[in-house]
Amino acid sequence: MKLIINDREYEVSDENPHRVLLWVLRDELGLAGTRFGCGVGMCGACTVHVNGVATRACLAPLSQLADARIRTVEGLARPGPDGRPRLHPVQRAFLDVQVPQCGWCMSGQMMTATALLERNPTPTPEQVVEAMDRNYCRCGTYTRIKKAVLAAADLLARETEP
Repeated sequence: MKLIINDREYEVSDENPHRVLLWVLRDELGLAGTRFGCGVGMCGACTVHVNGVATRACLAPLSQLADARIRTVEGLARPGPDGRPRLHPVQRAFLDVQVPQCGWCMSGQMMTATALLERNPTPTPEQVVEAMDRNYCRCGTYTRIKKAVLAAADLLARETEP
């Protein structure tokens, strides 16, 4: 089976229709930025984008991903003008605001935030809280997460100004 992940094609076995995307990403393809948290879609640590929608990779069966475009946290950074990777504004804001403590949930937090900002580039603080409310952080950095998402919205707005 062919998967398109971060604009790159991968060939993976489709022998087991019950296999979920999380384990293919981490164990088979070495894209370990997507984290295992709870395994039941509750915590958000495994969030990736499937066709632009924030999706729990621990619940996404491979059998439903043929022809899907998948983006992981490794796919957020893009080449800059000099060809070197440039962090996505969400990644930069999370670092600037010093959100991570243990860091386990951060890839899922950033993927959820990115999906929000792609749908709504100028969210209110309340909309950020609502969009992020199913991503858990055991360290309790929710105030900083909200601040970082709003900062990322400002960074994105500045990057798209004419």
